[in-house]
Amino acid sequence: MTDSRPVAVVTNLDDPTADLVIAELHDRGVPVVRFDSGDFPATLSCSAVIGGEATRWRGSVQTPTRTVHLGAVRSLYYRRPSGFAFPHLDPQDARFAAAQARYGLGGVLVSLPDCLYVNHPNRIGDAEYKPAGLAAAAACGFTVPPTLITNRPDDACTFIKRHGPVIFKPIAVPLYLVDGTAQTVPVTVVEADEIDDSVTGTMHLFQAQVDKIADVRVTVIGDRVFAVRIESGLLDWRTDYSTHTYTPLPPPPDVERALFAYLRHFGLVFGAFDFALTPCGEWTFIECNPSGQWAWMELPTGLPMTAALADLLERGTHDRRT
Repeated sequence: MTDSRPVAVVTNLDDPTADLVIAELHDRGVPVVRFDSGDFPATLSCSAVIGGEATRWRGSVQTPTRTVHLGAVRSLYYRRPSGFAFPHLDPQDARFAAAQARYGLGGVLVSLPDCLYVNHPNRIGDAEYKPAGLAAAAACGFTVPPTLITNRPDDACTFIKRHGPVIFKPIAVPLYLVDGTAQTVPVTVVEADEIDDSVTGTMHLFQAQVDKIADVRVTVIGDRVFAVRIESGLLDWRTDYSTHTYTPLPPPPDVERALFAYLRHFGLVFGAFDFALTPCGEWTFIECNPSGQWAWMELPTGLPMTAALADLLERGTHDRRT
């Protein structure tokens, strides 16, 4: 019997990665409803009820062209929706309205019955805390470079002198506009004599620079692992994609076990892991992005990542390794 339950895709309008997955699902005859929660309340509405005879949320989310019933969603692909905005309200009322939207509409969307989340928004939030990710990585058996998070200049200087060369990178990853183009803050090497009292202004992350010969991006989709060696010659390979060459490779068994242990720790079914590959072949954990990009590697490597993600969403269940 054909499963008529839709896959919900929650993301912004300009998301080519989601476009690929939706096209694959359409080709398979899987119904898809795509919407951006940031369109609420302008072009998106929601009504849900629970209590009495309703022991689970019942109701629907509606766009100008589609309606999705809350109890019918087989899986929800949570990508990168835009934020709630109420520009017609004064700042205080806008903050109030945004909070109601976040905990109202957002609360309903994270409580869908019998739904596979890729990934669950709350679990994404947990995993985006870089200190928590580093702690989980160490506990799961990954090699983690010496890392300091501090707002104390003296501690930063001591750490740099002990572990140099040391890099600085943001703890969170905001996007900045440069000539109208969104860019991330690049990783940079920092010297002890560059540290001053401005460090006291907020928390900073300093990490021992890994002596690497290449980088590795590992995308885990359900129970499938896609590892790609990235040759760039750059400290931060994200700063210039034109330098890259890509080579698929199998992860060592201990690394693969740790990948699934890490995902279980945070309750994730998808993760984009970054590693530095050392001259002796050690995979050093850098970070895991629970909403990381992957599609740009598919064409040059031939790895079937779109199909794997469509498999997971179509199935509506997941099979993670123990």
